[in-house]
Amino acid sequence: MEAQYIIRHHRHHPRAHQCSSSVVKHIKAPVDIVWSAVRRFDQPQKYKPFVSRCIVRDDFKIGSVREVNVKSGLPATTSTEMLELLDDQEHILGIKIVGGDHRLKNYSSVITVHPEIIDGIPGAMVIESFVVDVPEGNTQDETCYFVNAVINCNLKSLAVVSERMALQGRFKAVDQF
Repeated sequence: MEAQYIIRHHRHHPRAHQCSSSVVKHIKAPVDIVWSAVRRFDQPQKYKPFVSRCIVRDDFKIGSVREVNVKSGLPATTSTEMLELLDDQEHILGIKIVGGDHRLKNYSSVITVHPEIIDGIPGAMVIESFVVDVPEGNTQDETCYFVNAVINCNLKSLAVVSERMALQGRFKAVDQF
């Protein structure tokens, strides 16, 4: 199924000076819980460990722009990002970086959340893909490695947050009986 979703939603067409990749994470939490965190363009810090603060300039809609403050440890302090796609039916979020003090120029990403069964319980498969310019002085491999590492860290944190929320929901359901 991964390949079908990637072909359908994650086809980037990188130019010669760009790189592109996708990362897949299987999360032991229902789609609605995972999507509730992913779709919050206005609160990426809820699961992205490198984000310390986020301010959305406009109303929350396609074309909205957010100013993100990045925690120390990354070669950046701010990122300006635009919401390009938000589909609550298909569980698709697309963003484009439009500014900031970092080297990720012409960065665009798509994240999708898909239902699956993991160990007999409802889970989610999350796919995040991107395309970005390769900065001068770096190779395509170095650039993809760096971006993939950040995405892997974000998705690992998303799994922890979502699985904790799912467990809390199960405990609340048991307590009601």
